[in-house]
Amino acid sequence: MIFVAVLGYGVVGSGVVEVIKKNRLSISQRAGEEIYVKKILDIRDFDDCPDKELLTKNSDDVFNDDSISVVVETIGGKGIAYEFTKTALSKGKHVITSNKELVATHGPELLRMAADNNVHYHFEASVGGGIPIIRPLNNCLAANEINGITGILNGTTNYILTQMNRYGKDFNTALKEAQANGYAEADPTADIEGHDACRKIAILSSIAYNEYIDYRKISTEGITKLTLADMHYAEISGSVIKLIGRSERVDGKIYATVSPAFINKSHPLANVEDVFNAIVVRGDAIGDAMFYGRGAGKLPTASAVVADVIDVVKHKDNNGKNIWTINTDENIMDADLMETRFYIRLEVKNRDEAEELVKTMFGQVDWIPSEIKVAKEELVFISEKEAEGVLRKKVKELAHNSCIKEVAGFIRVLED
Repeated sequence: MIFVAVLGYGVVGSGVVEVIKKNRLSISQRAGEEIYVKKILDIRDFDDCPDKELLTKNSDDVFNDDSISVVVETIGGKGIAYEFTKTALSKGKHVITSNKELVATHGPELLRMAADNNVHYHFEASVGGGIPIIRPLNNCLAANEINGITGILNGTTNYILTQMNRYGKDFNTALKEAQANGYAEADPTADIEGHDACRKIAILSSIAYNEYIDYRKISTEGITKLTLADMHYAEISGSVIKLIGRSERVDGKIYATVSPAFINKSHPLANVEDVFNAIVVRGDAIGDAMFYGRGAGKLPTASAVVADVIDVVKHKDNNGKNIWTINTDENIMDADLMETRFYIRLEVKNRDEAEELVKTMFGQVDWIPSEIKVAKEELVFISEKEAEGVLRKKVKELAHNSCIKEVAGFIRVLED
């Protein structure tokens, strides 16, 4: 019999308790042992809680109970969750988490602690909610050299962009709707500014390339500057706009970015809509493999957490010693050095003069025709592939030219 403690009785934590209770028979059959939640640690009071007899506000009831062998951390953040995780690992308890911020920040240290104490530290639910992606990277695709990962990693932003693209809602309206539907937090900054997706691509990249990728060094942009005009021009060019987390190995370093991107409608990620996530992993042997599903939500995330619990119980005496190497050299490639294409939208004072200026500075470009739907006088084009830093410098020069009113849009174009 395996006893589990759940730290945090919020959306995910309560979902974990619910799934274990509801599916106890099938879970125990798959794990090979009966699994029970013994304690739930939370400092809050819960009225009419179905699990009231399990609640405690005293952490000693968890960490000093030798019968509890698995701790599920769903508190979130890097504060007390970090301290509790270290305490649990040091006492020889396996830890399962959905806390992407903690994993992205302290993953190497916590994995090392788990190995030193011969226990597991699992975090399938930290990326992609209910989508199985971390276990396949560690196991099913282990024979591959992973060359790249590209994904829609945040359900909130994907919902907002779907509402803008499909129904013509502006950003603020779509955001308020996402909040009303429970898809976005009251403070949506982590989602709409790209921080959530950044932590997720950092975790996936650390696993794929077997070295720690520090999310704080990844070039990250959110979706707050996107407009319906950008959606309109994407449609004209046969594309859609998605918030994309991407990494690949380039000349021994890791190129990683999070940003909005034009994606051709033929790309498999182009049709991923609403709160769904999708991740494309490219391996040298398997080619492209795509993982798709709900990226968030109480039960999908709880499902991934409980799957980790089952895996720990099945292999509790065999810690895989999964360690992320910390590269003493800078392992993140400067995004400015990577060649890419950009969609560029200019509000202009003199159209003919601006067009000649673009031809002189950028050479051959793909013009996107402006239509009556767009009120302002605009020039819109997609640049040829060039180093990103060079393109950014050219755009900055454009912005200061007398014939240009404003650089209104500047978005990466996903090539593959």
